Amino acid sequence: MMKDSKILEEILNEVDKHPEIMSRRDALKYLTMSPLAATVLASATVATSEVSASADVKGKIVIAGGGLAGMATAARLNNMISNADITVIEPNPNSVSYQPGQTLVAAGVWDLNDIRYKRDDFVPKGVKLIAGNITSFDPDNNKLTIDGSQEVSYDYLVVAMGASLNYGFIKGIDSDLITSAGANNANVKKVVGQNGVHSLYFEDGAVATWKGTQELIAKAKAHTGSEKLKAVYTMPHTPIKCGGAPLKIMYLMHARLKEAGVADKVELTYYTDGGALFGIPVYNTPIVKQFEARGFKYNFKHNLTEVDSANKVAVFTKWWEQKEYDEDIEEEVTVRKTERVEVPFDFLHIVPPMKAPTEVASSKLGNGNWVTAVKETLQHDTYKNVFVLGDNAGIIMGKTGGSARKQYKVVVDNLIAEANGKPLSAKYDGYTVCPLITSLGTVMLAEFNWTKEPVPSFPLDPLQERWIWWLLKVYALKPMTIYGMLSGKA
Repeated sequence: MMKDSKILEEILNEVDKHPEIMSRRDALKYLTMSPLAATVLASATVATSEVSASADVKGKIVIAGGGLAGMATAARLNNMISNADITVIEPNPNSVSYQPGQTLVAAGVWDLNDIRYKRDDFVPKGVKLIAGNITSFDPDNNKLTIDGSQEVSYDYLVVAMGASLNYGFIKGIDSDLITSAGANNANVKKVVGQNGVHSLYFEDGAVATWKGTQELIAKAKAHTGSEKLKAVYTMPHTPIKCGGAPLKIMYLMHARLKEAGVADKVELTYYTDGGALFGIPVYNTPIVKQFEARGFKYNFKHNLTEVDSANKVAVFTKWWEQKEYDEDIEEEVTVRKTERVEVPFDFLHIVPPMKAPTEVASSKLGNGNWVTAVKETLQHDTYKNVFVLGDNAGIIMGKTGGSARKQYKVVVDNLIAEANGKPLSAKYDGYTVCPLITSLGTVMLAEFNWTKEPVPSFPLDPLQERWIWWLLKVYALKPMTIYGMLSGKA
């Protein structure tokens, strides 16, 4: 079976790009002999035979967004429904680019071409594509508008428009909302990607982050002062997609500094708006130990609000809560206090605040920030013919590619059930996976759900950094996503 696996061949193609890490011969030996590797492949193998569509759904299905989540949903619906009438609306010609790979681009492990895939190569046969921008939603009348003029009606709607990057919320950066894959705003790049200010969350930004890393290494090599250079990393006050990315790029910077022999010349500090390094306590504990072992510093309850790139100063709002007596109501109340904190930097990595695209977040489908849904069924909480998944979903956790891989199957099953007047039996349990890169060669595979407890897919201690998970991250996850998930079968 493995010899016929599209996934296996694509994994080996990835191996061929990095012969300095592993040869194709060694990879094939490992993949065919390791029970663990066999388990990974078995879970992602794309069947060679056609799926026999049997479900009956009368009516038009429209999918708003043709990224990984939206296109995978289109493929699975198309596989399962007889005579399916499916339309995907997606303006970005590179919408299915592999966004999780931007971290590896930013660390110099991959090139941008390693993560770019064309939307039109993955539109399922028989599915219609409209390459336009959705400018408004009218869920009361089951229709939406494209580019301000073209009305499209639907019987069922799937919303998978991703998360927008709100760099403009940070003073000193002039920007509209932008997307990660492809649509790179020129105003953002007037600040981000230059003069030590970086962010891997959009494609050009990831490329510039690697360049900035190399510049910091060169600066460290030439540095003779007693005070260390400052590398600063931020985590904003909003939910974000790939919540582990700001940690990953910090670990990878350390690995590159260590590789260059200058790790002792640079101080790495993490500033997060939250109260922990990682939101899941069982994983937070080993991460704290990893920080201590590497000499990293960290500050909680600090939100980046301004960047002075000319003077290389990051401005944070530090916040805390304290009890104060309110004379009007004659009792103690909790009051939030804030303080402005200026932090000089030589290298700054920004994670922008995020929200769903304004067109949907500010419609009747959204709450101003995200698209609202019942977290277990992923059905909209008001409009029963609307389903939501991916980064734009207003549910706790679940903003990773691995989450979308679980969610799209729930959406498909429940949409078909709704169309046939049956109970929505498919449930999403909040599964989220974060392959937390801790060095050039090790990853801690953090898997969890709404219980905030580990839900490991493999029989290994999930709290350990392992080489095997590095191989999974670098070689296997992209083929599993692009050729498995986008086929609607994995």
